[in-house]
Parts: sequence; C-alpha cells; structure tokens
Amino acid sequence: ASAATVDMQMPKKYDFAQIEPKWQRRWQEEKTFATPERDSKKQKKYILDMFPYPSGAGLHVGHPEGYTASDVMARYYRMKGYDVLHPMGWDSFGLPAEQHAINTGTHPAVTTEKNIANFK
Repeated sequence: ASAATVDMQMPKKYDFAQIEPKWQRRWQEEKTFATPERDSKKQKKYILDMFPYPSGAGLHVGHPEGYTASDVMARYYRMKGYDVLHPMGWDSFGLPAEQHAINTGTHPAVTTEKNIANFK
C-alpha cells in the first residue's frame, strides 16, 4: 500500500503515565544506565565532552545535543569491552558568566545556581 492509502492515526498526546513505567522497569531490571565496576584488566577509553556551562543567559538545545554523540561513543566502547570513563560536570565559569553579569548586573553565582536548577 502506498503512503496515500494507509490511514495511520498518530496519538494526540504522549501518554507518559502509561508508557514511561514500562521502560523505567526494564531499565532498572537490566541496569541499562548503571555505571559498571572498574576493571583494571580491560583496555581503557576516556570519552571527554565539553561540560555544560550554565553560567550565562541560560541553557539551550546545543547543550544536550553535543552529549548525545559522546554518550553513544561511551556506550559503544563499553559494549566492546572497554573500561570507559565518561565524566560529566558543570563548567560554571568563564565568558558566558562574565558577559551575562555585565549585561544584567546579576552576580554570576546567582545566575549559575538558577540555571543548574533549571538544567536538572
């Protein structure tokens, strides 16, 4: 059947209350997102990404976009048997914080804490 003849109904709304518990159980049971124990016998792989900088005017889609690729690489190397270190943290200093403080008169510590809470 061609695309023109197939009547596919898309759900009007994502029913997270129905869908999410199923996957959360599976991830918990299979320990999908668990950090494995270090194994010094395995070959090591260090995957470093740019840390998000929640210190300027806010966060944007460019922050998580970059982490998707490094997360894929870290998972790939773990599945290939490597001992992978893929750190995550905050880069809370630098030009974005300084420029935002100059533009708004808001202390960088205030903006950074607010943006970290928003990102979490």
